[in-house]
Amino acid sequence: MNMKKISFELSHELPVRLLKRCPVYAPSPLVHKTLGHRRILVKDETHRMGLGAFKALGGVYAVAQLMLTKNGTLTTSSDKLREETEKMTFVCASAGNHGMAVAAGARIFGAHARIHLAKTVPQAFVSRLEAQQAQVIRSGDTYEESVQIAIKDAAENNYIHLADGSWQGYTEPPRLVMEGYTVIAEEMRAAFAMNGEWPTHVFLQAGVGGLAAAIAYMIRKNWSKQPEIIVVEPDEAPCLKTSVETGELTTVDGAVSNMGRLDCKTPSMLAFEVLKAMADRFVVISDAKAAEAQNLLNELGLPTTPSGAAGLAGLNAAALPVDAKPLIIVTEGQV
Repeated sequence: MNMKKISFELSHELPVRLLKRCPVYAPSPLVHKTLGHRRILVKDETHRMGLGAFKALGGVYAVAQLMLTKNGTLTTSSDKLREETEKMTFVCASAGNHGMAVAAGARIFGAHARIHLAKTVPQAFVSRLEAQQAQVIRSGDTYEESVQIAIKDAAENNYIHLADGSWQGYTEPPRLVMEGYTVIAEEMRAAFAMNGEWPTHVFLQAGVGGLAAAIAYMIRKNWSKQPEIIVVEPDEAPCLKTSVETGELTTVDGAVSNMGRLDCKTPSMLAFEVLKAMADRFVVISDAKAAEAQNLLNELGLPTTPSGAAGLAGLNAAALPVDAKPLIIVTEGQV
């Protein structure tokens, strides 16, 4: 693909370098599983960095880079840096996992975190966020409402707003979040380059689209064998598919989905730009199909949620050739 179509750049080099300094970083497993008569490749993010989801990569890396921008250095042993970071508060809205990553990044580097959760986010996330020393605020009936409240909170209190979605005039923090996710694609590229077993189809679940866009970008940028890229969304929130079809960012309507981390009605502007150029197709899946895929992964020893299983649900809905080598990402463990 022609990378010139994209107005911004992502690179795995900085996040890989930074994360290698983190004692809890390790590449997540890339395993084979058999489902019926088909063998599938599975990137297992269910234990990523002790936070149980891929989001750990993006939030922690973005916090670190924003601190570097402000302070010019990053070492947790520096008393002077601690004095500065203790004055910093990161704010975001979250459906759960992004907030966990931002909270963890803030805690690691001595800053503070305020996480806005809509009423639809399970209570279990509140306890997990508070264990990361975050302040949790229930804000709004939907994720979109909690985003607007988080923006206002940051502006009124001079906090740092660190969202994983992007829009006109707000791109650098979410670009950093996406750049953190490129580590996943690089880990997979290195493994495939070593064993020669490249996938033919890659299924990427999407909420606002940051993960799907980051992986798609890196596949097109530096994978030597190019697969078909399929983006998977809930049928109650197909914001990226609809935006690509209309040719512009589009907010969709829909009921609340059991795929809570994917139930986003407005896509990220940066993710939309990448995926409209680099994804081959978009599929939507029902809550029932996501739950079915969740049960299948549980039986395969990969306990997850409907959101984490959405890639498999997309695979199950696709008519692939018998010789296909599909890849899915199980994005989170059970909550």
